[in-house]
Amino acid sequence: MSSSREGEVRDAGLQPERTRLAWRRTTLASSVVSVLALRQALRGSGRPLEVAGAAVIALVWLAFLWVAHRRIRALAAGRPPGLAPRAALAVVACTVAFAAFAMAVII
Repeated sequence: MSSSREGEVRDAGLQPERTRLAWRRTTLASSVVSVLALRQALRGSGRPLEVAGAAVIALVWLAFLWVAHRRIRALAAGRPPGLAPRAALAVVACTVAFAAFAMAVII
């Protein structure tokens, strides 16, 4: 027996709202990490490598914000679609880039 029938409206309950809030929390955490990384990158002498690092950090942050904003808007639909593989790959790439920035700051 199938749990969903053709033409039946699915009540998603609070799941999309919880997921939307999780994306917002993750976006906030990403923003804090980006600001701290930018602060660390620009704290030095202003060499071209430091400025380039700051620019890359800003671009990665903007890419993450773009993907998160699209996902948050998609979750507002009555029956939100799943996360596209391309968007998931972009989020993973941004997360790995933030981890690499953290390692660069530590080392």
